[in-house]
Amino acid sequence: MKIPRALTVAGSDSGGGAGVQADLKTFTAMSVFGSSVITALTAQNSYEVRGIWEVSPDFVKLQMDAVLQDIGCDAAKTGMLYSAEIVRTVHKEFTEFPVPYVVDPVMISKSGKRLLLLEAIEEMKSGLLADACLITPNIPEAEELSGIRITEESEIDAVAEKLAGEFGCAVLLKGGHSRGKESVDMLRMGNISKRYSSPRFITDNTHGTGDTLSAAITAGLAKGVNLVDSIEHAKEFIEGAIKNSFPAGKGFGSLNHFWQHY
Repeated sequence: MKIPRALTVAGSDSGGGAGVQADLKTFTAMSVFGSSVITALTAQNSYEVRGIWEVSPDFVKLQMDAVLQDIGCDAAKTGMLYSAEIVRTVHKEFTEFPVPYVVDPVMISKSGKRLLLLEAIEEMKSGLLADACLITPNIPEAEELSGIRITEESEIDAVAEKLAGEFGCAVLLKGGHSRGKESVDMLRMGNISKRYSSPRFITDNTHGTGDTLSAAITAGLAKGVNLVDSIEHAKEFIEGAIKNSFPAGKGFGSLNHFWQHY
């Protein structure tokens, strides 16, 4: 029996709600074998990031080589990459070991800590995004990448279209930071424009939602599911994970990655 394999290249969240920990939980919940490359260690809990320890680019490369030369993967994703050097290293590795990969351009933590240095944003735009099969920015990240302020739903689609044209990849622009009864995400992929609307749950238990969504999409790709269907399945998964979320600590609580297994 062949088990689909997915790789996450991201930061470690000691609180377990986001980062590599959330990705691996998602892969497991979706019956995919997960491997990991850690780009940074964070000392964090539900309400703050107390410290960041960057992993050297050479050691990031060593981890990626170790996994990709032996175990391999069917699809990959990136999360917190932190520095320009790490972004450059990860892009070179994906060039050497071509796999479909999703970029979640993680920039700011839920508690407001910068997780991607400003100079790394330009490095990301110069190569990593263009070779991705999908990028999944939230509204603040899309504003940073596009230079356009998003104030209403119609602008979400326009900015997604702009980013897709600029980088030549599919873009799923997440509308969770907007206001309203619904959370609207917009997919732009070539001539395809697709609107995803979800009920907005009133909860603080949303730590790691972006990581979990991108990991769920990656799991679908690892199984050989096409991108649009992978996104739809991932949207169903994240909605259930938020609906069944729970408090974990004094701040932003955790999603329930195993809600389907109760």
